Amino acid sequence: MKVSINVIPECPLSEIVEVAGHAESLGFERCWVYDEGLETRDVYIVMAAIATATEIIEIGPGITNPYTRHPAQTAAAIATLDELSNGRAFLGVGAGGSLTLNPLGIKREKPLRAVRDTIEIAKKLFSGDQVSHDGLVASLQSAKISYVRSEIEIWLAGRGPKMLALGGAVADGVMLDFIYKPQLGQYIQRVRDHGEAKICYSTAIVTQKEDLEFIRPHMTYRLVDAPESVKNAIGITEDQIKTIKEAMSEGLESAAKHVRDEWITPFIIQGNIQKCREEIHQLCTINGIDEFLIPIFDMPDQEGYLNQVAKIFFED
Repeated sequence: MKVSINVIPECPLSEIVEVAGHAESLGFERCWVYDEGLETRDVYIVMAAIATATEIIEIGPGITNPYTRHPAQTAAAIATLDELSNGRAFLGVGAGGSLTLNPLGIKREKPLRAVRDTIEIAKKLFSGDQVSHDGLVASLQSAKISYVRSEIEIWLAGRGPKMLALGGAVADGVMLDFIYKPQLGQYIQRVRDHGEAKICYSTAIVTQKEDLEFIRPHMTYRLVDAPESVKNAIGITEDQIKTIKEAMSEGLESAAKHVRDEWITPFIIQGNIQKCREEIHQLCTINGIDEFLIPIFDMPDQEGYLNQVAKIFFED
């Protein structure tokens, strides 16, 4: 099983690059980079900086969306990153969330078709052939990327049943991010019912109580965008969701004040090193997970956090 990190570019670029380099030295195999629009540093500049400072770790957006740039431009950016990194790039795509799209005034219209168009366009362009594509959201006319490597992987991130089915059918892998743990097996089965895509499971690991506070702001938009069945299961009401959503306009830290501990714990791995190791092993073994992805938030000591997490995976 691959073990990877997902960095959110909230802190200065030099610090993000240092974290990625440290992760590579510890044995983490892939570095996903959040694409959260204006909330974070530009995803492509961050990935390029990581590529020039590392040697073996794989790099890709975790995740980008179909709306903020034309899918063909996204494919070209990934192909260029792949060239820069000597074949270490991958593409992660999803429908995009409220944190990214709302400040840009972009409506998430026809998300399933938009993601399908993005994957189909990227696949065609990654073939190196001259191609056309008549899409609902984006199209190509005799387009070609002449310098591309055809083996670039495409990952889909999503949680809705139709999106999971799409991922299983057309993507190389499906990334499941902060899934409500009692339902994880159902999400994975949905993917496998429609194809042979690999499974990446991403969630936070909390070995010290203070780590929970760095996760809390990032549960705001996840709770707002959660399926109704999950909201009902954890006991969060529409009024409470409305309060969080309204507070998000003042910043994630402000909205985080309205997020309760009991709404976070069903989504994360929490406990001492041994307890976390046992739960991760159980979840990944039962569900046949191919990759475990750990989000790295803007903590004062990101490298120290990585050292702690690495003990779970790389020490006996």
